[in-house]
Amino acid sequence: MAVIRHISTRLLDVAYEEHGPADGNPVLLLHGFPYDPRCYDRVAAALAAQDYRVIVPYLRGYGPTRFLSGDTMRSGQQAALAQDLLDLMDALSISRAALAGYDWGGRAACIVAALWPQRVRCLVTGDGYNIQDIAGFAVPAAPETEHRNWYQYYFHTPRGAAGLAANRFALGRLLWQLWSPSWRFDEATYARTAAAFDNPDFVDIVIHSYRHRYGYAPGDPALEDIERALARGPMITVPTISLCGADDGVSPPSAADEDAAHFSGRYKRRLLPGIGHNIPQEAPEAVVKALLDLMAPA
Repeated sequence: MAVIRHISTRLLDVAYEEHGPADGNPVLLLHGFPYDPRCYDRVAAALAAQDYRVIVPYLRGYGPTRFLSGDTMRSGQQAALAQDLLDLMDALSISRAALAGYDWGGRAACIVAALWPQRVRCLVTGDGYNIQDIAGFAVPAAPETEHRNWYQYYFHTPRGAAGLAANRFALGRLLWQLWSPSWRFDEATYARTAAAFDNPDFVDIVIHSYRHRYGYAPGDPALEDIERALARGPMITVPTISLCGADDGVSPPSAADEDAAHFSGRYKRRLLPGIGHNIPQEAPEAVVKALLDLMAPA
């Protein structure tokens, strides 16, 4: 069982798990929605065994992570996730690190890599370029995509917010099943992660995340400069490997790599047959290999 540590940033008491030697080269592993650090257990163990310092935080709204003030906006917007990552690196005195993330965590990692490349040694991203084009979300997508995004539109309504509050554990399980149709997880595996949803800010942050990305909720004014920078679709210049689950039920990969144009540095996309959305838990060896390939001496 990993030991949970805490450190204060500007806004949060961040709960995180640390593996490997304190003087090892740092790697930060970032989970998504609706997941938690348990998705990285095998990845963290494998990297720690090779003497990397591995940090796996609970994102805002998950597990023991808490806001320092009741007055702070419970924002789930992409800029908030990225700022949290940057603040965590500062609090831990990590000047530069390898980053790996998917879903919300992949968004945070992509943003830091794009806007603060000097802080990022390399990037492993789940499903490519995860920076949101909020203006573009105003345009309806293909019917199949709209169907897969049903939960997002549900969260746009008062009924969806009430439903998430009342049924967060059942809803999370359903999303796991829909998004990773080839993965046969058991109830104990899900329960270990679902405990992280029992956080007082979970519902507010999730609802704000899915409303803000469509322009249906205002963002945190303190993050507006970051959002303006992201609206320009910044390039990612750091060495990157994109891992895409071929059986991803919510964002299935296209035959052609539509995200390649967003990466100007060394870049490769790897398709993972039989793998769904929860890449690090379904295919930990692929995540470890991608990180080690990028961190290997040139």
